[in-house]
Amino acid sequence: MLERSSNCTEPRFTKRSHVVTEEKAGGATYTPKVLADFVARKIIRIAGEFPADRPLRVLDPAIGHGELLISLLKGLAGRPGMTVEVCGFETDRKALSIAATRIEQQFPNTLLRFEPDNFLEFVLENFGYGGRGSLFHPIVPQTYDLIIANPPYVRTQIMGAEQSRLLAEQFGLTGRVDLYHAFILGISYVLKHSGIAGIIVSNRFMTTRSGASVRQALLRSFNIRNVWDLGDTKLFNAAVLPAVLLVQGKNGSKRKIPDFTSIYQTTEPIRRRVNNPISALAEEGVIGVDDGRHFKVRHGKLDTSGTSDGVWRITTEAVDAWLRRVEAHSWGIFRDIGKIRVGVKTCADKTFIRNDWQNMPESDRPELLKPLTTHHIARRFKPLTEQRSTQILYPHKVSHGRRHAVDLTKYPRSKAYLDTHRAALESRRYVMDSGREWYEIWVPQNPESWPCPKLVFRDIADEPTFWIDLEGSVVNGDCYWLTCRNSIHEDLLWLAAAIGNSTFIEQFYDHSFNNKLYAGRRRFITQYVEKFPIPDPQTPLSKAIIDKTKQVYECISSHESVRIQNDLDNMVWESFGLGSEKVNR
Repeated sequence: MLERSSNCTEPRFTKRSHVVTEEKAGGATYTPKVLADFVARKIIRIAGEFPADRPLRVLDPAIGHGELLISLLKGLAGRPGMTVEVCGFETDRKALSIAATRIEQQFPNTLLRFEPDNFLEFVLENFGYGGRGSLFHPIVPQTYDLIIANPPYVRTQIMGAEQSRLLAEQFGLTGRVDLYHAFILGISYVLKHSGIAGIIVSNRFMTTRSGASVRQALLRSFNIRNVWDLGDTKLFNAAVLPAVLLVQGKNGSKRKIPDFTSIYQTTEPIRRRVNNPISALAEEGVIGVDDGRHFKVRHGKLDTSGTSDGVWRITTEAVDAWLRRVEAHSWGIFRDIGKIRVGVKTCADKTFIRNDWQNMPESDRPELLKPLTTHHIARRFKPLTEQRSTQILYPHKVSHGRRHAVDLTKYPRSKAYLDTHRAALESRRYVMDSGREWYEIWVPQNPESWPCPKLVFRDIADEPTFWIDLEGSVVNGDCYWLTCRNSIHEDLLWLAAAIGNSTFIEQFYDHSFNNKLYAGRRRFITQYVEKFPIPDPQTPLSKAIIDKTKQVYECISSHESVRIQNDLDNMVWESFGLGSEKVNR
């Protein structure tokens, strides 16, 4: 039967939640059966004894078409004398009707209650500000023995800033809030102390700053049993890299270090073949699947970097020993060279950034044009400057130690050009509301830094791509950059370029952060790159690395460059006491 609970209110997040569930109704984010069976199997395996004096209470807070519940109920079927009571929430009534029909037909003797409501509203009504308790001192109306969930994944950009703020406020989250963050917190309020939950989520929360409050909440609210980072297995049609969390309610037992398994695509040769990536999780090493892909499967323990909000990563004794050796050979980290910044953001690129300025008559061409570095000219060590055609109109300067907008009356051609785009630029109300001039770039960075030598690198790349900029260019927002705090130590930039482009740093990244996208692409963002290690720059080997990096820069397009870069890579490994390991990779 389809029953509406009397203690649920109308959703406060109706508009955005409706968008989410409409997408689910299109089938893009439904849980594939092989993954649903995996999660259900893991829940049942550690659930232990089931209650004999009452029904076993099961919940799916975002039921969709019911695949997860069906897998769980099949796993529970046939246990003598056990009664199962199921509750499912879903705001998409069409999807809920499909789920109800499927489950009623397959499990006619199960007690079913389906709520055409928003699970988060249920939590807030019963545990939050509008209900009988609070998020900190709840009066528990209903809790569940087993929860299986694939919460809707909706990022802040889609939800909107206001709804994101409401979720953060009501669920005690900080930073950039995704909808599934709130679902995880909601689950913690309704899971029995001895209960088990299996939750499918995006793996983003494990390695990003915006996920820090979620990581803290998970460690605070649950005893985490297992984490599976399913990486780029492409189990879903949506461009989301999933993870599975198996958690237990806070039952007072001493928390063990959670097991952690990761699986990511690789090109390494396989040692065995199985049907699919889920089957590969039971293996270790490089495993092939029937569709021809190769995956590297690793098993270890969850490491939280020693803090409640630290990045989550897989660790093993071998990995820990490797990182200890690196630390013992490290003089500092990239953050010690200088502050890493993202490039400029104009919020009006069509006006400020063009590759056809040269087509203008010289009498009309703005005076404030500067060369712009973007990912389109990215290359290891030295940019493809011969392909640079893009320039930026940059109306900022520094005087008396402070950055400010230029006086346009002193640059008549720039003023005339910007005046033709004034209406569009003034539509950026947030610029003027912050006390800025209508023609300013939203994030201009420090104009004094552009003439300085810079280490620049791409955000997302198949392989790390770091290069030295000696041309005084402005860096666009699709890249990050770093200048040396003290100009007399600028050789550190060349040392950092060698490290950033090395195969050593790929391994360091995977051991320390492992934030990968599809096909093994990594994200090189501030919170990771600032922690890249640097060997003592005064050693003869480090000085040789600096000299060879400059040599690569000078001969980058020659055949000789390939050999020199390989030698340089070997030297980087050796500088961290890992020369023999590079040979054996």
